[in-house]
Formats: sequence, structure tokens, C-alpha cells
Amino acid sequence: MMTNARSTSSRLFHFLGSMNLAITLLVLLAIASVIGTILQQNKPYTDYEVKFGSFWFEIYRMLGLYDVYSAIWFLVILAFLILSITVCVIRYTPGILRELRHYRESAKEKSLLAMKHHAVLTTNLPNPDIQAIAQQALKSEKFRFRIANNDSHTTLAAMSGAGNRWGYWFTHLGMIVLLLGGLLDSRLPLMLAEWQGKLKPETRNIPASEVPQISRLGPQSFAYRGSVDVPEGKRANVIFLNVRDGYLVQRLPFEVEVKDFRVEHYSTGQPKSFESDIVIYDPDHKEPISTTISVNHPMIYKGTAIYQASFGDGGSEIDMRLRPFNVQYANQDVKGNIFQNYTLKASNANYQVELKDFRIFNINPVTDEKGKVHQKNMGPSLIFRLRNAAGEAIEYTNYMAPVEIEGRPYFISGVRTSPADPQRFLHIPADSNSSVDLFFNYLRKLQDNAAVRKAVTNMTQDSMKDSELSNPAMQEQVIDSMIRLTEMFASSGFEGIQQDLAQRFPKEKVEEASKAFMKVLQAALRAVYMDTLAEQGKTELTDKDWLFFDDSLAAIANLPFYGSPWYVQMTNFKHIQASGLQMTRSPGQNIVYLGSIMLTIGVFLLFYIARRRLWILIKPRDDGQSDVILAGTTNRNQKDFDHYFQGLQSAFQRALTARGA
Repeated sequence: MMTNARSTSSRLFHFLGSMNLAITLLVLLAIASVIGTILQQNKPYTDYEVKFGSFWFEIYRMLGLYDVYSAIWFLVILAFLILSITVCVIRYTPGILRELRHYRESAKEKSLLAMKHHAVLTTNLPNPDIQAIAQQALKSEKFRFRIANNDSHTTLAAMSGAGNRWGYWFTHLGMIVLLLGGLLDSRLPLMLAEWQGKLKPETRNIPASEVPQISRLGPQSFAYRGSVDVPEGKRANVIFLNVRDGYLVQRLPFEVEVKDFRVEHYSTGQPKSFESDIVIYDPDHKEPISTTISVNHPMIYKGTAIYQASFGDGGSEIDMRLRPFNVQYANQDVKGNIFQNYTLKASNANYQVELKDFRIFNINPVTDEKGKVHQKNMGPSLIFRLRNAAGEAIEYTNYMAPVEIEGRPYFISGVRTSPADPQRFLHIPADSNSSVDLFFNYLRKLQDNAAVRKAVTNMTQDSMKDSELSNPAMQEQVIDSMIRLTEMFASSGFEGIQQDLAQRFPKEKVEEASKAFMKVLQAALRAVYMDTLAEQGKTELTDKDWLFFDDSLAAIANLPFYGSPWYVQMTNFKHIQASGLQMTRSPGQNIVYLGSIMLTIGVFLLFYIARRRLWILIKPRDDGQSDVILAGTTNRNQKDFDHYFQGLQSAFQRALTARGA
């Protein structure tokens, strides 16, 4: 039983120290590192779900690909690699030490003559002189050597390039040090605390002050890597650490204030560079510490690196005018700040508007008249969510200024019900004053039965006064039909009319009825539009006016999918910027650097220093002369050693000849 146990232990020891296992683990780590480089790590889970879809999102989540370097399998591979390299060093070090001490001075003549590099020289010099020449030659070539005297011969055994063996230790120990440094900076302590139930990531979107204690980390944390957005003129003493679908709040041992944030843009509006003037407030210092950080130029304070990582909105002040799409809602003027929520009261329901983001630049691809695509700044935009009483929310992106499309200006509003959905756009035509006033005046008239009746009555009477159908009953029937169609169009668009026709007419008659009804509807819509312009003193309509009419109908027809009772128009703003700071405490960083230096030195020693052994065997002959056998080996660069050995042989021969003369 003891023999079997020792045998099993021995096999396990040899397996852990095997080259095959180490290479396999290194390949797995390399693959994991590639994944961690290609796939951006520690982003919010919603970003990954939008990018990959629900199915692949769940697969990747189970594999831990969103935080590869803290995944269980990655840490297990790392631990096994450290163990494997450690066992490898323990296993091979005794043999290397023996080899460094063993000069092999007992090498036999037959073995030396069997070597690829050997030469036999003959000289009449006495043994002491030959030894002196041999020692001088070996010393000049930086060889360490030993002399063994036997009855029949004398052997000088020499070796150089012991640094090659040091390369083995530097390489392996450097890898161990490097990996240990990586483990020190990993989230292993946080994972252990989670497993023990002492730590739980927060998943709710709540202020940092409301995060429970179980989701907080103290300022004494050994290592951390997180970020925080600090508005200009504000301070922060915490950062947020992304953990899967939640976060932890890390308390800092100091406070950071962003005094000023500056960003430079290219002519297209794309950010060129950005930097922050920050102030550190620390109880250990009487005076605050001021400095400027920029991209790739962080500040290191008490072992924490403070990076300028990004920028965003810091709670900009927004003035909004809410223009209703339906007469049952009223105009509202609202002032708010980004990241705040506000209640909107309607006639029959309450809504909550959640201001999510403000962007002063929006760079989007635009196709010009020649069909070429180029980038264009579309100006400021407001991103918000409108949530109804049932808790259902729709996200909107509204641009402040009109955007020109095919030569005509529009106020654009993007809408989507889920972050995973593509945006659909509502294009509200801008009038000659670059406003939405004309569109909403026209829309209100379409929803005012009295105004519609007046417009279509005048139009009907004018068109039928010379007709045989000009009788009051017929006119009233046509007017009622126009009013009903106009009302239906204003509330449900063309699609609503088509659905109504499908219910009222047989399937084979729907197309014919649709053409007839659309002519009537078109006449009514034109009448109301002309009446709207007439109230503004415009009676002669141009092609531009009729293009505006067509664009207005297209916008009204799309209102059913829009989902909001208001068009939220941004009228003014005060831009407040926030500096995105990333703070990293990496106590293992210097250890990683040390391991990297050791690894570099080891690789250099292994690949650029060759281990060489030389033997000089001096054997006296009966005729008074002596045979000198010169032999050598190397572990690399055989071609170079060929030239080296030939040169050494020639130099040794010349020395023997010169001394003998």
C-alpha cells in the first residue's frame, strides 16, 4: 500500500511539473486574454444583451466572459499554472545544481573522440607546459575548469554559459511572481466575501447614499478598480465597481473635486482631447492638492491612480416645452435637470418624465446630393423616458434644432420601447420660422370639429355651387363624411382608416372604397391646411407650402406609433459637464513589473547565452610525445560553435607549436 501511495504521489508530482500541463494552461490563459481584450469587460449587462441578444447573452454570462479575469475558471487556471511552474522549479532545480557543479572531468578518451567537435593534436612539450597553455587558453575564453590527474592522462574539464541555467530560474520564477501579482490585483477577495455572504452587489439604480452596507467597501480595501462621474464644482469620495449585473460602492480614503473640465473638438464635433483640473482633499494633509489630469496622464496618490477616462453630462439644466398631440392635453413648460424625474399631469392620466442624458454634439452619417456619406453634427439632443401610470416606459431622443433632409428642415424625434430595439423616427416639418408652430396649429385644427366643418363647408360649397349636386342634403352628406374621415385620420392615421374600411366593406371592395375615401380625405385635409395658412395671412400657396403639407400628413400618420401625448421640445439649456474618473489601486502592479523584468532577463539568458563544455585530455606516449585531445559540446547555435571550435583548435595548435619551437 505504501508503494502504491508513493507511486501515485510521484505520478501526480511529475504531472503537475510537466511541460505539457504548463503549455496547456498557458494556451488557455492566452485564449482567455484574447477574449478579454476583444470583448470589453465589466460593462452593464444591458449593453451586452442589446449587442448579443438574449440567447447568446445568457450563454456568455454563464461562461463568465463579461468579466473574464475574475471568472472562477480563469482563477483556477491561474492557480494551477502557478502550482505547475512551482512544482517544475522544485523538480528540476536539484538536477540543474548538480549539472552546474559537475564538470565531468572523468570523461573517457573514447567518449571525447565520439563527439562531433573533437581534434587530436600531437606535441613534444612536457605535460606541465601543455597544462599551462591549456589553462591560459581556457581563462582567456572565460571558461571555469577543473583538472583531474590520472595514471595515464590528465583531463581539463571546462564549462561556460552558466547564465543559461540562471535563465531557467529567472523565467520560471518570473512567471510565478507575475501571476501572483495578478492574483493580488484580482477580485478574489470580493468573490470570497460574496461566497461567505458578507458582500452582495446592488442591482437597483439608487443614489450612493442609499446603497446598503452589505454592498459597500471600506477605504482600507487592498485593491480596487472603479469609476465615478463628477460634475464640475462637485466632489466625490466613492467610486462604483461593476460586478456582473450590479455594482459595489467603494469608499475612498480621500475626496476628489473637479474644479474645471475642458474638452476640445474637431471641426466635425468629435472630441479631440479632454482634461480635468482636480483637487484632492485628504484629512492627512492640511492643504488640498491641486493638479491637472488628462488622457494617458493620470495622477498617482497614495497608491491610487486617478485617470481621465471619459466625460458626460453632469446634470445640465434643461428648459422644455411640451406640445400636445391631442386637444385633451395642454401645453406645459417644464424646467429640469438631467438624471432627475418629474411628474407631468394630463387631463386623464399622470406621466413621469425621466431625463436621462443631454448631448451637445451628435455626429451622424449624412448622405449628400452626390450620394457620398459624410459625418455631420446635428446639434444638441435630449434623451428621456416617458413612463405612464402602469410603469411602462418609452425612450425618446429629441434634437433641439431642425435637421435638413433632402433640402427640407425637420425636427427629429427618435423613439424605442426597449434598449434592444432600433430607433424609429418621427419627422415634424419645420416652418419658415424654423419652429413647429405651423405643424401644431394645423394638427389642432384637424382635431377641432368646428374648424374642420367650417373649412370643408366652404370648400364643398365652392366646388359644388355650379354642380347639379349642389343641394343641401348632398352637401351635408359630403361634409359629414369629410369630418368623420378627418377626425379618424387625426387620431389613428391612414392605418386606422384602412382598418375601418376593412370592417365596413367586403374584401374585394376595399381597394375601390379606399381610393374614393382617400380622395375625399385629401380634399378635407387640403381645405383645413389652406384655412390654417389663411389665418396667418397667406392665401397664395407655393410648392414649398405643399411640400410642408405632405410632410405634415406623413408625420401625423406616424403619431399612433409614437406613444407620447406630447412632443417634448428643448427650448434652452445650461450645459453642465461631468468628468469621468477611473480610479485604480493595484498593489500587485510593482510585483507584476518585477515578474516581467525577471521573465525578460530569463528569456534573454535562455536564448542568447549558450552553455558550452570543453575537454582537454593530455595523454603521454612512449616516444616522449603527447597526444592532446580537444573536444567540446554546446546546447544551441551549432553553426556558431563550429566556427568557434575551429578557431579554438587553431589557436591551441599555434600555442603548442610556438612553445615547442
